[in-house]
Amino acid sequence: MGVIDSLIVFVVGLLVGGFGLYVGARVLTDMDDYGHAVVTALIGAVVWAILSFIPLIGTLLALIAYIAVVNWRYPGGWGSAIGIALVAWVTATIVLFLLGALRIISLGAIGIPGV
Repeated sequence: MGVIDSLIVFVVGLLVGGFGLYVGARVLTDMDDYGHAVVTALIGAVVWAILSFIPLIGTLLALIAYIAVVNWRYPGGWGSAIGIALVAWVTATIVLFLLGALRIISLGAIGIPGV
């Protein structure tokens, strides 16, 4: 995969991750700002990338830190942050499934753990 292809995959993945967070935040907090969601997805992806490589406990620390980023960026506390992250995961999974089924693109969502 070339540099341009990698950039396209990154941007589309980030937009899908941002969309997932947007839907989660819209449902649970009535916040309606897609740009805010994309920035949150980017910050969450960086945090996830840094912490997930720690042996034995990295994935758990990364998940907690990811939810902390969502909690920091959105109102409502830890419960809302967990809910937003869960709705984001489900939404991004559905969008990526549809994109893959339509043979549009096959990738993961940037800023949504495990998608």
